[in-house]
Amino acid sequence: MSSTDFDMETMTPDDSENENIERFLTFVSDSITFGVSTNQVIEIISSYMIRPLPMVPDYIRGIINLRGMVIHLFDLRMRMGKPAAEYTSSSCIIVLEIEEVTIGVLVDAVLQVLDIELSRTTAIPVHDNQELASSMTSLDDGTVVLFLNCEQMIQQ
Repeated sequence: MSSTDFDMETMTPDDSENENIERFLTFVSDSITFGVSTNQVIEIISSYMIRPLPMVPDYIRGIINLRGMVIHLFDLRMRMGKPAAEYTSSSCIIVLEIEEVTIGVLVDAVLQVLDIELSRTTAIPVHDNQELASSMTSLDDGTVVLFLNCEQMIQQ
């Protein structure tokens, strides 16, 4: 097991910052940029032994044992209905805590932590298959970031 170079303590916003700004960890899955609130991120791990589980949906890749805690691992790419991809050196697992449930999300690559103005986020215009994303925003460089609907992931 090895952790990436993200320091989770520096990812929490300072109380003196504007209440309209939230910090998001951005990452890529199947060439789509997603963001998740750093308030839900526990850690990022870059390699781990995944133990497959029988009789579960294909997007649940298995479980990992993280310091004695068993964590279900979701493959975001497969959750979107895409085929599985080979793991690369940039693939990693983002460990999230959502409503007291800890899960791992397998992604293609972690990008960066961004301060996002919540007033700049908008609803997703398409109503079909939007359960994975709660809203979106466009960055100054034109990149569109979809904000992961973590609560929906654990309810499936």
